Amino acid sequence: MDSLYIYNKVYLLHQEVTTDSRRPAAGSMFFALRGERFDGNAYAEQAVAAGCAVAVVDDAAVAERLGDRALLVPDVLTTLQELAAEHRRRFRGTVLQVTGTNGKTTTKELLAAVLSRRYRVLYTQGNLNNHIGVPLTLLRLRPEHEVAIIETGANHPGEIAALTRIVQPDCGLVTNVGRAHLEGFGSFDGVKRTKGELYDYLSAHDGTLFVNGDDTDLMAMASERGFAAEHIVRYVPGAISADSGAEMSMTWIDSEGHGHRVQTHLVGRYNMANVRAAATVGSHFGVAATDINAALTDYVPSLGRSELRRTATNELIVDAYNANPTSMMAALDNFCNMRHAHKMLILGDMRELGAESASEHTRVLSAALASDAKTIWLVGEEFGKAAAAQNDARVTCFPDVAAVKSCIATSRPEHRLILIKGSNGTRLHELPEIL
Repeated sequence: MDSLYIYNKVYLLHQEVTTDSRRPAAGSMFFALRGERFDGNAYAEQAVAAGCAVAVVDDAAVAERLGDRALLVPDVLTTLQELAAEHRRRFRGTVLQVTGTNGKTTTKELLAAVLSRRYRVLYTQGNLNNHIGVPLTLLRLRPEHEVAIIETGANHPGEIAALTRIVQPDCGLVTNVGRAHLEGFGSFDGVKRTKGELYDYLSAHDGTLFVNGDDTDLMAMASERGFAAEHIVRYVPGAISADSGAEMSMTWIDSEGHGHRVQTHLVGRYNMANVRAAATVGSHFGVAATDINAALTDYVPSLGRSELRRTATNELIVDAYNANPTSMMAALDNFCNMRHAHKMLILGDMRELGAESASEHTRVLSAALASDAKTIWLVGEEFGKAAAAQNDARVTCFPDVAAVKSCIATSRPEHRLILIKGSNGTRLHELPEIL
């Protein structure tokens, strides 16, 4: 069945979309997606029984059983993406796409906070930034929205290009390019080529590029694509305040040279570029400086991204949602600049580094050993192998987070400043509640 027909004859009547058969909204469309370990077609009848108006399926037998409550298509995922692209084409507001190695979710959240001070904004929830999350987000666009902020992620070449064709951004930014997902990208150059696929689209469609002019990689990527000067907006200047504490305080400079100091709830100097991005985009779209500052001041990070948590016995820097060599080194550099009598590191393995995993874990461990941390806990096989070549009494290795929890139960660290950082798969996000 043709996607355009489905859009006009079905989606416009049933604009709630779900891929979860357990709690569908009444009258919604159920998309029976397939995965490595599941087949949504098996749940289509359950979804309809639970209240869905129709199920989009690619299994003829299921379609036959459901009769006129089913839409049989060649591929459910392709149909979902085509519907999202068509819906976006009809949107008359501004679409801004965000990607990058590190900081894209925080930047997206900051952009949403700032632009919401003047506009009705739809933005990616959580980290729904892949080939499924992006179309689901776009299909939530409604006539009342004026701006859409769409986060896109990738771990293989071509993925940003594919998502960008769905998003069709009017403007966009790449937060940075770093050493992450090297197993999928093949090399750092592969990372740059893939993230640069957003630049390719914006250049070809006369879109606006917001770019950190202090980032030589990003500026080179923009230059290679021949952007006209009027289509490039550089981030506003900014500087960390001299008395900035654990939570970053900084000043950004507007186009008229006026300084605006903002006290954030973000931990880490590496977040300055994210704040500058939000101030830049907000200024470009006419948000008043006072409103920009209010939004940046009020924003509180969550989801284990640059969070400062104070427990009864410790101060925690929780950055345990994800980790790669670039973000690890930035977190360690910031940690070294913080003042505390008893510092502690809990670092978990970095995933998807391929052939460079051993060397990158060794490099990060060397930086950790050069820090002023008095205690260093390493979690996972890769850090364990890197530590085997070291002989430092500060280091303790754990095979997994369960072993760390057992240790905490018997010898709870107290009165420490603790950086907790690792890839999501190491599950270090389970530690703050017991520290």
